[in-house]
Amino acid sequence: MKRVPKKWESYEEVARYLLNEFARHFQLGSVEGKQLIPGASGTRWEIDAKGIESNGEGFVIVECRRHTTRKFSQEAVGGLAFRIVDTGAKGGIVVSPLEFQKGARKVARHSKIIHVKLDPKSTTTDYVMRFLNQVFVGRAAKVKVTASLEMKVTKGGKIVEIRKVE
Repeated sequence: MKRVPKKWESYEEVARYLLNEFARHFQLGSVEGKQLIPGASGTRWEIDAKGIESNGEGFVIVECRRHTTRKFSQEAVGGLAFRIVDTGAKGGIVVSPLEFQKGARKVARHSKIIHVKLDPKSTTTDYVMRFLNQVFVGRAAKVKVTASLEMKVTKGGKIVEIRKVE
């Protein structure tokens, strides 16, 4: 029986997909999935995603939180700020549906952490994503394609018969 992913797992997958699609807006070449990265402290950090800079010289840590009732806290942003320093990352990206708390905004600005606001019900085709004073919207549409063929038989430059094939 196939396991159904939890909501937070789906949110992380969608966030990684969309960040990869819009990587150039963050000066990134690509976004990799969840992984462990070593820190100078001797520990290893599990990160939700890793954005590789366009020039391949550095990376940013991506943190996804599908919190729908409480804003991203100063403490949580502070924890990410330490992971950035410990791993040598160039900065961070936090993906969440809600705004940052006031203190969290201050820490984020100081630590080169960008907030990406992504609706909690987003999919890879249906989403509203906001960051850096930009809004990106995706909506899936169903399109019905039909085929038909019309043949014209001419004789001496005049049409003598028209056949339609549906």
